[in-house]
Amino acid sequence: MTKMKKVAYSILAIGILFLGYVVLFPFYDVGPDKSNYETIVCFGDSLTSGIGASKGMDYPSQLSKMINKPVINAGVPGDTTAGALRRLQRDVLSKDPDIVMITLGGNDLKNGVSKDTAFDNLLKIVDAIQENGAKVIIGGIKFPFRDRGYGKGYQDLADQTGATLIPDIFYDIMGKQKMMSDPIHPNDAGYTLMAQRFYEALVR
Repeated sequence: MTKMKKVAYSILAIGILFLGYVVLFPFYDVGPDKSNYETIVCFGDSLTSGIGASKGMDYPSQLSKMINKPVINAGVPGDTTAGALRRLQRDVLSKDPDIVMITLGGNDLKNGVSKDTAFDNLLKIVDAIQENGAKVIIGGIKFPFRDRGYGKGYQDLADQTGATLIPDIFYDIMGKQKMMSDPIHPNDAGYTLMAQRFYEALVR
């Protein structure tokens, strides 16, 4: 057998082995690696605590099922950015989280708190969480005709801190009767959509 034929047969054999490997061991897409996200805290107001949801249907509980890992629900109904800042150490930083998901600002807007005050508090919250080594995902809110600049405030906050932003966590929920339990709180279906959005932000 000539040297050229030996080379050709060797190349052919390697090709056959490679094809056999691909057939037996295909290159599956195993999805994003979430192994580093051991401690996840959902920090916020009634949208986090789950007002309007059935038992186990608040968004943190649904998210926990999606990722098959525990998720800490640190939501307090009626909480403002100032209240959240005061309890940040106790309810978030002391848990040494890897991921913190935030829904805050709606009560500030409802209570007439100035945009500058609310987002100064949020900046302090996000900075402290990031300095503690956690990734931050913010669920922004937009209320048409009542926004007072809050929607842009979330975008500015994300641009300034590098936090991941869901621009409008209420998109296609607010105002949809089939998604709401009352004028401001989702029902089970609405919280499912919120959980899906936080999940997508977590794994992308």
